Amino acid sequence: MQLEIRPDPAEVGRARRWARSRLAGSGIQADEPLAETLILLVSELVTNAVVHTGRAAVLRLSLPPVVTEEATVRLEVADRSGRAPVPRCAGDDATGGRGLALVDGLADRWGWSVEATGKRIWCELDRCPKSRDLTTPCGGAAAYGGGAAYEGLAYEAV
Repeated sequence: MQLEIRPDPAEVGRARRWARSRLAGSGIQADEPLAETLILLVSELVTNAVVHTGRAAVLRLSLPPVVTEEATVRLEVADRSGRAPVPRCAGDDATGGRGLALVDGLADRWGWSVEATGKRIWCELDRCPKSRDLTTPCGGAAAYGGGAAYEGLAYEAV
């Protein structure tokens, strides 16, 4: 399932509402950590696409056909800019510049790839089994396809 995003910051709220509505019938409860994290990541990736490219984008959400205790959800935002995500240092007083650092810290896996008309940034979240120790993160944050984790750096998709 996908949502066309116009190059307008108001689209970020629409993208969050759309993602919540898709989760509502999926077996993933709105108050479980997976849903809350997914909505935050939708917000960050759509904001990057809209604000930093100024172009239309496409939000894709892939939910498993049957949601189990260990299901994986995939989020993708494709935009029409071929420019790679660029590491950026965000100072303590900065009001932006932390979007992809959040993705790196919250997603179990993420990355980006060049597409024919731009790029695609994706991330995956694993639904933790209920019996899992909550102090241990589900999966592990790992970057693929050009993304990387840098201590103290934020990322900007430009």
